[in-house]
Amino acid sequence: MKKVLALALSAVMAFSLAACGSEAPAESGGEEGLKIAIVSSPSGVDDGSFNQDNYNGVLKFIEENPTATVTPIREESGDSAAAVQAVADVVADYDVIVCCGYQFAGIGDLAQENPDTKFILIDSWPTVGGTEVTEDQVIDNVYAAYYAEQESGFYAGMAAALSTVTGKVAVVNGIAYPSNVNYQYGFECGVKYANETEGLNVEVVELPSYAGTDVTGANVGGNYVGNFSDEATGKVLGNALIAEGVDILFVAAGASGNGVFTAAKEAEGVMVIGCDVDQYDDGANGDSNVVLTSGLKVMHDTVYNALNTVKDGSFAGANVRLTAAEDATGYVSEEGRNQLSAEAIEKIDAAQALLKAGDIVPASSINGITPETFTW
Repeated sequence: MKKVLALALSAVMAFSLAACGSEAPAESGGEEGLKIAIVSSPSGVDDGSFNQDNYNGVLKFIEENPTATVTPIREESGDSAAAVQAVADVVADYDVIVCCGYQFAGIGDLAQENPDTKFILIDSWPTVGGTEVTEDQVIDNVYAAYYAEQESGFYAGMAAALSTVTGKVAVVNGIAYPSNVNYQYGFECGVKYANETEGLNVEVVELPSYAGTDVTGANVGGNYVGNFSDEATGKVLGNALIAEGVDILFVAAGASGNGVFTAAKEAEGVMVIGCDVDQYDDGANGDSNVVLTSGLKVMHDTVYNALNTVKDGSFAGANVRLTAAEDATGYVSEEGRNQLSAEAIEKIDAAQALLKAGDIVPASSINGITPETFTW
């Protein structure tokens, strides 16, 4: 599926503008279908990770509905106010706008002002007047989804702890938005779980100079690039962690993560764990591959399903939180797409069943659990 959608991505990109959205969307002929815009962070819809998985959901819908059109719009700064303005600039031109990321939370006010436009908001619930709505405060034309990234981070942490040779692992993030903090906390909990259940002593390495500050202003530690489109700094940070003895890096940094991948490819014995999507193809390095596995957040299904409700008239506003119970999180265990041992897969699968049952609850940015207080 990923290869097919990648080809579709190239085709659509030839007709639409990935930078500023000033060109009209591609026309497919015949009866007019949905006019869709997808507005993303500076790394764009071809980042091979978060944004692209959202875009793949749009592309799957268009494959089945060829009169529908899409325009990718890349907001260049990553600033929350600029992100909302980028949506405001085009709101009158589209039937549906897919908003990729926490920085688009502020579209709640805009949605209320434009009730005829449908919004699909990924990685946040909307805010109204600067305050995030609660689960039951639904905006009729906004379908908003959070994910339990801490679950996918947990699998990544287990995979790293069960596979490291040096006994040192790390997670590299982009910006300390809640979703990225969830990945970090989940990873740390996965390492902790593997250490205690398997008698290991794996260290999660953090560089204080790259510690993250979350949206509340709190220092969450970790290793943050500070951007989702800064490959150069991603490589610098990757090399700094490798110099500390880290041999497995979980990379949740958007296009900044490409720099970490490069650092791993240029090193000896270093592997990465991809994020959001199956990044195995991105790990190709001559006749070898540096990707151990990938933590998954199944956003393309969310976007695709929401677009189908717009098409059939059943679209309804909602604020949802998607978890392992809905198969919205996971990791890559498919043969030929990972380099985990069979024993590691068996142990991660067993833990995944416990997560689905609610017997393991990793720390997250919202549940009051920290990696330090995490237990089971």
